Amino acid sequence: MDTAAYISSGILELYVFGLLNEDENREVNRLAALYKDIAAEIADIEKAVINLSYAVSPKLSSANYERIREKLLDKYQEKVIPIQPKRTLAPYIGWAAAVIFMIGFGYQYMMYNEATKTMEAATKQSSKFEQLLAMSQKNNSAKDQALAVLRDTESTVIKLEGQQVAPTASAKVFLNKDNGEIYVDVSGLPDAPEGKVYQVWALKLDPLTPTSIGVINNKNENGSVFKMDSYAGPQAFGITLEPAGGSKSPTLEQLYTLGKV
Repeated sequence: MDTAAYISSGILELYVFGLLNEDENREVNRLAALYKDIAAEIADIEKAVINLSYAVSPKLSSANYERIREKLLDKYQEKVIPIQPKRTLAPYIGWAAAVIFMIGFGYQYMMYNEATKTMEAATKQSSKFEQLLAMSQKNNSAKDQALAVLRDTESTVIKLEGQQVAPTASAKVFLNKDNGEIYVDVSGLPDAPEGKVYQVWALKLDPLTPTSIGVINNKNENGSVFKMDSYAGPQAFGITLEPAGGSKSPTLEQLYTLGKV
């Protein structure tokens, strides 16, 4: 028997892919038992198909996949010889290669999407961290500045006592008479209701002339110590509760604290 011609006919590939009928399968098994080169060829085809399936694995590069695909396609092109003219494996090899390629492409696309999501999450986390760091540095700077004022021996401390609307409220004003800088400690004030803010006023007493030196939107920021606008020659300070954004003149019914210089 011309085993070389039999091997090159393509029937063994059809056998491996399960495309033969029962009689044809029995004939291939019989010849494989008789001829070692036929049995070896069957083993080689099975091994090639297994290796080709590894194209869906990320460990197999696209270059290796293409080399295996081309090798199989080149080897199993349609060959018409008298011994087996009925069928050829070429269409099935091309179809199998296309399916495996699509699976591999889908896997790579999925991995790309996962990597993109991971990178976006890391970017957002990094941005959030940077914002928190900037906020922390800003708060630390404000606290350091406030501490410097509190420790400044040139600053005069004016205590603001609670008034009728809030008898237990209190505040402190730190006034540097040399440079006119004013800081206020509002830790003794209750939290402002929603939609309300505290407004600090520098007062001239004769005649009574209030001047706004700042609005405090959240008394709990900066350690409750805030820098106000400078004001020359104040005679007293008061803090009122006002609508969000502040008022042009103090709402005396909402006077929380008051103290003379």
